[in-house]
Amino acid sequence: MIILGLAAAALGGAFGWAGHELSSPARRPLQDYHHEFLANTAEHGVRVESFRLKDGTPCLMMEPLPDGRLGRRGRVIREQLGAEGVDLPPAGQVTGTLVLVHGRKGRKEDYLLIGERLCAAGFRCLLADMPAHGEHPAKVITFGLREAGIPASLLSEASARFHFPDQPAGLLGMSMGGAVAVHAAAQERAPWKALVVISSFDRLDSAIQNNVASRVGDTLGKLWRAGAGWVYQMRTGVRLEQICSDAPASRLSIPVLMAHGTADRVIPIGSGKRLFQSLPLMTEKEWIDVPDADHHNVLITDFPIYASVARWMLRHVKP
Repeated sequence: MIILGLAAAALGGAFGWAGHELSSPARRPLQDYHHEFLANTAEHGVRVESFRLKDGTPCLMMEPLPDGRLGRRGRVIREQLGAEGVDLPPAGQVTGTLVLVHGRKGRKEDYLLIGERLCAAGFRCLLADMPAHGEHPAKVITFGLREAGIPASLLSEASARFHFPDQPAGLLGMSMGGAVAVHAAAQERAPWKALVVISSFDRLDSAIQNNVASRVGDTLGKLWRAGAGWVYQMRTGVRLEQICSDAPASRLSIPVLMAHGTADRVIPIGSGKRLFQSLPLMTEKEWIDVPDADHHNVLITDFPIYASVARWMLRHVKP
């Protein structure tokens, strides 16, 4: 009885931890490379302005330097795109605005290096801390159910604050950020011309179960999902079964590019492909396998993922 009691207590504690981590993951502090970038933005070919939305959401606005200076990453992506014959705007010229949505356990500064590349390709980039992440005052995240309006608010408020046109605009999200981006793009009168989703899921509950089952078996995977889901619902008022991207994806009408690592053990590639398959048949769409990439290195392999993203946005996010 003592052993069973200890086992039950341990399992309950594990469920509590898992549900808490889903709703309120440990906040990632600023890293040394974040500080280096922000202290030397000109060396990266950009200028960066920090600001907050009316609801308190912390944000960054990134623009290429008007004199055309580029950082190392900016030079590389322009060389890659040029080698593919992509028609690039002159360095330093802005042709549109992209909103970038970070993943779970991330923060807006994690996308500074992504922004450097996309600014070099001709875009202005807007970054925001999602709820329960970075310096955002909110305590829980619902993977797009309640955050779908943040990207459009970011675009609108930044446009007014920094005096740039709010069109054309595109949207990019990874993992949790991909779910937020899909929900944002499916809103009525959404302002987006194109969408990029990297390593995201169709349904969160099944992605969690598959992830856990691959480690401890199907029975414990189902038990884990149920226990963590109960704690998550207690903290957020949202059931895990409600968190799905396939339903809003089925309503999209803008061009969508999806990429996923073939060795992803956090969100299995099958979950991403099911999300892709939920897109309407008439929607312009493209799927990219990132060879041998796991969830955490999908953006840092030898595969030219940034050139693929920039090419998609240049094709669709234009005056």
